[in-house]
Amino acid sequence: MAYMDYYQILGVGRDASQDDIKKAYRKLARKYHPDLNPNDPKAKEKFQEINEANEVLSDPEKRKKYDEYGEQWKHADEFEAQKRQYYSQAGGTGGYWQAGGTGFGGEGFGGGFGEGNESGFSDFFESLFGHGARGGRAAGFRGQDYHAELQLSLRDAAQTHKQILNVNGKSIRITIPAGIADGQTIKLKGHGAPGVNGGPAGDLYITFVIPEDAVFKRLGDDLYVDVKTDLYTAVLGGETMVDTLDGKVKLKVKPGTQNGTKVRLKGKGFPVYKQDGQFGDLIATFSVQIPTGLTERQKELFRQLQQNG
Repeated sequence: MAYMDYYQILGVGRDASQDDIKKAYRKLARKYHPDLNPNDPKAKEKFQEINEANEVLSDPEKRKKYDEYGEQWKHADEFEAQKRQYYSQAGGTGGYWQAGGTGFGGEGFGGGFGEGNESGFSDFFESLFGHGARGGRAAGFRGQDYHAELQLSLRDAAQTHKQILNVNGKSIRITIPAGIADGQTIKLKGHGAPGVNGGPAGDLYITFVIPEDAVFKRLGDDLYVDVKTDLYTAVLGGETMVDTLDGKVKLKVKPGTQNGTKVRLKGKGFPVYKQDGQFGDLIATFSVQIPTGLTERQKELFRQLQQNG
């Protein structure tokens, strides 16, 4: 597989901040998500590359290893350990060897072994990466973690339901508990990339994106909704209809209700995550509508009220 420059994939410089990387990843992930490009196989491939790049660059420790060792960053610890062992066995006190070019997987390697050491270096390299040049058993490496985003509507997030995700060509059926939050991440153990040389598979991290709803505003487990009522009902009292996740319900309006008055409906809010039968509250805010297009007779009545008020 050709060497992939993770910085180039995300379109950021090597000095990009973590916030820059996060913004670039979110933008590209939405653009190339397979669900939005069902007939474009190249989009799926691009989406996988974006996830791989983000998995490394969003983690400061992994990013540091990648900056030094390139695509072989996952083997950095093993390399350092075997490098120390190599020097110890060779009895050398030479300089500290560093990967050159584009990293450990790049165009050549920096000095430190000295001239005439090509054979020793080759044996060392093959021993590290499992070709068994010295007859030893190759170490197993854990597979890479995958990261994915899943967009849900507010109403979908309010119900426990199943969905099928396509991750790197594999279909994964997951159950999403009611009450999942925007930006929340869950881990599916063992659903990442396969391990190397018998090592364990990586994990899959799914981050949920819940756009703003046209009706409700969510804060924690509480929902907020605006309720329009006419001036006459606000003044005289009565009833009006209010939206809930379960449909519309009647709400009493007290006489003299002021614009901006809030009423709390217990247990009519969002379900509490992984706590069956528990819900937040629904807070309804009255928005009193001022009548327009009044007749002269109606205006006169308001004038009389004003004078007598």
